[in-house]
Amino acid sequence: MSMNHIPHIPTLLFAGMLILTGCDMIEYHPYDMDIDGETDINATNIRHIESALEGRKEIAFAVISDTQRWYDETEDAVEAINARKDIDFVVHTGDLSDFGLKLEFEKQRDILNRLDVPYVCLLGNHDCLATGEEVFHRIFGEENFAFTAGNVRFVCLNTNALEYNYTTAVPDFSYLKTELETIPPQAEKTVVAMHAGPFSEQFNNNVAYFFEETIKRFPDLQFCIYGHGHSVEVNEFFDDGILYYECASAKKRSYLHFTLNDNGYTYEAINY
Repeated sequence: MSMNHIPHIPTLLFAGMLILTGCDMIEYHPYDMDIDGETDINATNIRHIESALEGRKEIAFAVISDTQRWYDETEDAVEAINARKDIDFVVHTGDLSDFGLKLEFEKQRDILNRLDVPYVCLLGNHDCLATGEEVFHRIFGEENFAFTAGNVRFVCLNTNALEYNYTTAVPDFSYLKTELETIPPQAEKTVVAMHAGPFSEQFNNNVAYFFEETIKRFPDLQFCIYGHGHSVEVNEFFDDGILYYECASAKKRSYLHFTLNDNGYTYEAINY
């Protein structure tokens, strides 16, 4: 087949919808923005996290990432996390969707809502496709946000610069400046979360070293977490003592577990 006759991806998706609906009238458009079910997930769950962990000096959380097309594996991750009693909340570091479709986000949300603990989701590069960013905003919230769990400030960032053609501030240093100026008094430590790590093809590596210096200004930066690479890795990108922990995709059936207290922190990768 010549290149001129290769169907465009949205055309293929639409054709798939036709096949699934048979002779019936089409009831769903792939870029429909009419959200079914719960919205504003992050804000709601952040209130639960901050309230439940207020005053705590020890917290524990799990990290999952890149669940996109792996729904069965994500369900198994939820079951594995629920089986433990030492996890206070879950951070999903992005790529809930594969094509940015509303149904993908809704299905992922419905699976994650089965968690026994609150969770928050970051924006991944696949989540920016089509109308995905707007769907993400409606279901989960803003792409840059922060919360305080016990005495730890979690700063969650959009680092998918490539998806914005470098025409938008990604990472958003204005947001980071505001966060630095409004750190809650109880925040004694910091964890920074993102989807794409420094020196990946998504990250704006022109500002990587400025990014490093900026996040190190937060109180007692412990480590950073990210996804995107679909493997478990531990990197010290800047030779500054700050480790970056990469979470595998759901396909690899693995999540990360961290505990932070006055003695520092512990880390383990859990296979399920």
